[in-house]
Amino acid sequence: MKVTAIPLDIVWSDKSENMFAVANGLSKIDKDVDIVVLPELFSTGFIPDRQIMSSAAETNNGPTMEALRCWATLYNVAICGSFLACDGSNFYNRAFFIEPSGDETFYDKAHLFGMSNESSLLTVGRGPIPVVRYRGWNISFIVCYDLRFPAWCRNMDCKYDLMLIPANWPTSRQYAWNHLMIARAIENQAYYVGCNRTGSDDYGEYSDEMTFAVDYVGKDISKRENGMVTVMLDKDKMGSYREKFPVWRDNDHFSL
Repeated sequence: MKVTAIPLDIVWSDKSENMFAVANGLSKIDKDVDIVVLPELFSTGFIPDRQIMSSAAETNNGPTMEALRCWATLYNVAICGSFLACDGSNFYNRAFFIEPSGDETFYDKAHLFGMSNESSLLTVGRGPIPVVRYRGWNISFIVCYDLRFPAWCRNMDCKYDLMLIPANWPTSRQYAWNHLMIARAIENQAYYVGCNRTGSDDYGEYSDEMTFAVDYVGKDISKRENGMVTVMLDKDKMGSYREKFPVWRDNDHFSL
């Protein structure tokens, strides 16, 4: 499985500029890439104003998702990220996994950042983390702040092989991000790929170094080129390690 993460310097509330940046990134990926990961709220950034949100938010059938569907088919890749979604009068930080076949899976961010007004403007997601079967792999995805909650990410009975994390995580908390990525990969014996935004906004600075990938023992396997991170994942090696050191069999079994 080959995965490319494209960190973006998100232009606040400017979909056309951000979509152009995605198109430019996709034009540079290797032809054999299976999955592309984009940052959290890649098309707008975080908008703390409900009136502006009303004009920027889209449904699952809006132009942003339609463009992603076309790109997934054109490049024969699955695309994961999150966007500002609306459903009636409610707004969501909605993650997506769009496959070239046309299959698609959505997940609403379950842990909204309480130290900002994200938790007062957006509606919390209620569903469990999704697991998608794609090209022989079981793939899950969460959004940014979800990473801080180990029970939420728990890989019970190795239900997923790869976790994808679109994020807007500032450099002021880079130490936590790096170590949480490593810890989640180790405790869940799965690959973790985090795609963080770059640049800056009203909430802080963001580094392209925070887009990286770790393997099932927590080792950084990132390879950087053209401003992107591309990694090759080996399911057989991961499976052998899980059997050789089956920590997952001793998991606490509980439901959320």
